[in-house]
Amino acid sequence: MPFIMRPSHFAYACMAIALLGALGSVTSGGIINLLGAAVAGGGALAALLIYKYGYFIIPVITKFTNIVLMTDSGYEVPPSQDVIIKKVGAEYYATKFLGVRIYESAAEKSLEENVVYSNYFERAISSVKFVTKFCMMVYVKDTGDYRMKIETKKAESQLKLSRERDKPEPDILKLDRYEREVVMWTSEIEKLARGFKPMATVAYVMTTASGVSKESAKATVSSQANELKATISNSLNCEVEELTGDEMLRCVEWEYMLPSNSQELKEQI
Repeated sequence: MPFIMRPSHFAYACMAIALLGALGSVTSGGIINLLGAAVAGGGALAALLIYKYGYFIIPVITKFTNIVLMTDSGYEVPPSQDVIIKKVGAEYYATKFLGVRIYESAAEKSLEENVVYSNYFERAISSVKFVTKFCMMVYVKDTGDYRMKIETKKAESQLKLSRERDKPEPDILKLDRYEREVVMWTSEIEKLARGFKPMATVAYVMTTASGVSKESAKATVSSQANELKATISNSLNCEVEELTGDEMLRCVEWEYMLPSNSQELKEQI
């Protein structure tokens, strides 16, 4: 298994710095007291930011400091943290991960629409000329928690709609949007009442390229990733983005072992 440095590790380090600063401010006086308090506050703020936005902050830190992460299985993560590299013999292999956000549900489509969508998916796959791995994880959402969130969103939309209607000159476009939101959330609640099981998916794509050097392998896999982004997003009408930092490393872990339950998966994403 690879050793992976996560944003949480940086967050724990910042928390340790904050603790040391707090101890310094308590045990000392004068300027040291103020300095310790400043260090404690800065460390706590940094820990919070890294823990929440580590997928963006950590690649910036590693790139600026030129840190290269190495694993015990021979894989290398460059400072940009947007690709994974491994040398096999005289060649280098570079791998990229793409996140796929699918907003359409097959359960809400007719049979004809699903057939058309399946044809689009086959066309997307058949147009790819290099080896590509499509991964999808599916889990059932907690019905009670999901329904509570839906009812809250419905109430918010109803409140916005009521406020807009009470204005002397309501915005027609806003009225239409809020009315559609209320109808959408109402439909979701009705489906849950009929026993509908809300499903969620986590989908990503992995592609690998080889080269005689790290740079050539990275350039080739970047070209492949751009081609995949255009092909998949246009064919399936979904959002595709390159994964970096902790999001990319999480996919590496999923290649070894999946989360054991839906709660663990939700915590990871």
